[in-house]
Amino acid sequence: CLLTSCNGLRSGDTSSTEAARLEQIDTLYQGYRKDFPDVKEITPQEVEAMQKAGNLVLVDVRSREEQAISMIPGAIAAEAFAAAEANYRNKTIVTYCTIGARSGIYADELRKKGFEVFNLKGSLLAWTHAGLPLENSEGKGTKRVHVYGKKWDLVADGYEAVW
Repeated sequence: CLLTSCNGLRSGDTSSTEAARLEQIDTLYQGYRKDFPDVKEITPQEVEAMQKAGNLVLVDVRSREEQAISMIPGAIAAEAFAAAEANYRNKTIVTYCTIGARSGIYADELRKKGFEVFNLKGSLLAWTHAGLPLENSEGKGTKRVHVYGKKWDLVADGYEAVW
């Protein structure tokens, strides 16, 4: 299903279905959390507030194929971050992926190097449930989200899951 819609835009879901998706996101994320217990977490709403204040670097640790579908506006790829790591020493770093597992492991590596780093709890899936914006590789707003696979097809209503 790569780069095509596997689920399409959802419609007709109830708020209880949305709540069930959020609960599933949290359950999956907590299952991965044991791999990076010392990493601080941050919510999408806290990231949004920090973005407005500045001094924040969002690092997308997903693959280029996933990033080509959408990214959080202003985010950079992990490769770009690594290439200029010294430039970000005095910044607050927030890592993210689809649900927070890969980004949590990456955040732990950065924490061990002395960075002020947070992992986005629930990552892009939680971001969609907060109704926050995404942009495609051309910098245009999008509601498409690469969700890595069917198990992670938990985007909010109004977003399109692809894998």
